Amino acid sequence: MKRQLDAHAKHGLAAGGTARPARADWTIDQGWSAYTAADHATWRTLFERQRALLPGRACDEFLQGMAELPIAPDRIPDFRALSDVLRARTGWEVVAVPGLVPDEVFFEHLAHRRFPAGNFIRRPEQLDYLEEPDVFHDVFGHVPMLANPVVADYLQAYGEGGLRARRLGTLAQLARVYWYTIEFGLVAQADGLRLYGAGIASSFAETTFALDDPSPHRVGFDLARVMRTRYRIDDFQEVYFVIRSFDELLDLARVDFAPLYAQVRGAPEFDPGQLAPTDHVRHRGTGAHHHRAPGDPAAAAAEPSPP
Repeated sequence: MKRQLDAHAKHGLAAGGTARPARADWTIDQGWSAYTAADHATWRTLFERQRALLPGRACDEFLQGMAELPIAPDRIPDFRALSDVLRARTGWEVVAVPGLVPDEVFFEHLAHRRFPAGNFIRRPEQLDYLEEPDVFHDVFGHVPMLANPVVADYLQAYGEGGLRARRLGTLAQLARVYWYTIEFGLVAQADGLRLYGAGIASSFAETTFALDDPSPHRVGFDLARVMRTRYRIDDFQEVYFVIRSFDELLDLARVDFAPLYAQVRGAPEFDPGQLAPTDHVRHRGTGAHHHRAPGDPAAAAAEPSPP
C-alpha cells in the first residue's frame, strides 16, 4: 500500500480533481430520488457497523448530534431535511457537491456555514477503503458535530482563516489544524478519550485503531506543534492530538494566526510518528503498525477508511 505524507496533499474536500459543475460554487442537486436500493443498502451496512462501535468511543457531542438529526440507518439522508434541522440549531446547512472541490470553494462554503458533502456513495466492494470522501464520510462523519455550537463556530472560523491562509501562502500549515481536529481529533472526556474527528467516526477500522491500538501516539493538542506536523494520507495516523475539551476549539476560533505563521515559518517540521521534547504524551505509541513491511498480511488486514 502506498503511504504518503501531506506535503502537497488533499485538504479534506479541498482538491480540484473533479470535473467542474455548472454552478460557480460547485454545488449540485443531491439527486436523492436517484439513489438505488443498492445505494441505500450500502449506507445501512456502513451505518449499522459504526453504530455498534461508537458507543463508548465517540464523544458525547457526536452521539447527541446523531440522535438529534434526521440520520437513520434505512436510507441515505436527504440534505434538505438535514439542513432544516441544522439551520435551527447552529445556522449551518449541507450542500451537495460532486466530490472534491477547490480550496477557495471549500473555504468559501465553510465561511458561510455551508458544509459541502459528496452526493455519491461508495460501491459495496469499497466499504473499507475509498480515496475520495463520499456521502457516508461527509454526512455520518461530519454532520453530527455541526449540531454542536462550539464546533459550528470553529468550522466557520476555519473557513474564514482558510481564505486568509491562501493569500498568505500558509495553507499547508492551516490544513494540518483541520486534519488533526475536524478529521482525526480526539477529546478527553471525564470517562476517557473519545473521538470526534470525521475520518475516525466514519471508519470501521480507524475507530478502534485510534483509541485502542498501541501503535499510534496520543498527544496533547498544541497549536504550533500541530501546524508543524505532517500527516499521513492513505493510512492510519501515527499520532492523534487530544483536546482537553471543546472549549479549546472555541479558543482556536478566536486566535490570530498571523503571528503563528511567522513563528512556524522555516521551523523544523515533525514527521507523523515523531515526538517532540515538549509533548504532553498521553500514550507513547509502539509504531508497530507503520513499521510493518508492505507485504505483511497483518498490515493488509488493517486497511484504513478514507480521511
